[in-house]
Amino acid sequence: MKPARLLLLLSGCALLLAPAVRGCGPGRVVGSRRRPPRKLIPLAYKQFSPNVPEKTLGASGRYEGKIARNSERFKELTPNYNPDIIFKDEENTGADRLMTQRCKDRLNSLAISVMNQWPGVKLRVTEGWDEDGHHSEESLHYEGRAVDITTSDRDRNKYGMLARLAVEAGFDWVYYESKAHIHCSVKSEHSAAAKTGGCFPGRALATLEDGARMPLWALRPGQRVLAMDGAGRPTYSDFLAFLDKEPRALTSFHVIETREPPRHLALTPTHLLFVAENASAPAARFRPTFASHVRPGHFVLVAAGGGGLQPAEVVGVRDRRDMGAYAPLTRHGTLVVDGVVASCFALVQEQHLAQLAFWPLRLYHSLVGWPGAQGDGVHWYSGLLYRLGRLLLPPDSFHPLGVPRAES
Repeated sequence: MKPARLLLLLSGCALLLAPAVRGCGPGRVVGSRRRPPRKLIPLAYKQFSPNVPEKTLGASGRYEGKIARNSERFKELTPNYNPDIIFKDEENTGADRLMTQRCKDRLNSLAISVMNQWPGVKLRVTEGWDEDGHHSEESLHYEGRAVDITTSDRDRNKYGMLARLAVEAGFDWVYYESKAHIHCSVKSEHSAAAKTGGCFPGRALATLEDGARMPLWALRPGQRVLAMDGAGRPTYSDFLAFLDKEPRALTSFHVIETREPPRHLALTPTHLLFVAENASAPAARFRPTFASHVRPGHFVLVAAGGGGLQPAEVVGVRDRRDMGAYAPLTRHGTLVVDGVVASCFALVQEQHLAQLAFWPLRLYHSLVGWPGAQGDGVHWYSGLLYRLGRLLLPPDSFHPLGVPRAES
């Protein structure tokens, strides 16, 4: 194994064990003092969180083009009339109130945090959607995905903590950009760049061990779903967790269509499928391939009658939008979705490496059992592993959507 890949695997173990050590101490004893709430640490001037460039998958994702009032994408913007937020609106056009739903949700959450932190003080937005070209090229303000904020009293001593509250409110990238404001941005509502990895629509179906079919959004840890083992044979594998879970995300998917038998699988472009050039290849020789690279004439593996797997020719590839985006992880690193065998992994076109990198997470679940209800968003292990991979692996190891673009 190459040193960089070995280091990535060992780092993954360390990442997993660190929180496990913190979480495995004795529980609260009756009569003992309740632990104080976690202390929030203000961001320093010019600090940004997460510590990656804004327009990368680890943060808010790629720029997708300016939205104008007469463009088709203008309907993606929604006005924010929250009375607990002050909008500067110096253009007097209402533009600062327009934003994506994701940005609106995070901003409204932040407004509550601000009032709790400083009674009598409100959140203030100085810049929102920009239709006049006042920002740098490819600014996320042009898509309604970014806001510049202050407190209503304009007390600059509060801005470091305001930035921290924005991080806690769920903004995908927060930057203490200026002494005069904090810059916050979010992922796209619908593009694959909104995902840290690959996903399926929430209504896509997995097959349980009893033969029942269940939508991905309803899966619970410990359920066994139809998958494929390392030898290319069908098996039932434990569902462990969602590597990403966005129930309200309107996402763009690739739809892979086959015939004989007919199947339709929707998944994000960075997700891995098992593909061969001809139908005679054994299942174990189908290679992991990004969904965006699949073409008519390729062959994918599908579940067949009698519980086996068989090749099916791809006859069409198209795009569609759907609600909800889910990335399930199984013990075998594969699963059958809507009758087609897919990987649980994305971004890096190496199934074996990804399976090794997630070994510590599988071990963790084996030792401590199944967690409680999982929150929305990217699984912490998945997100941190991606950042490690960006440091340790060459850029050409990643799907193009996972490679940072130069900042303007």
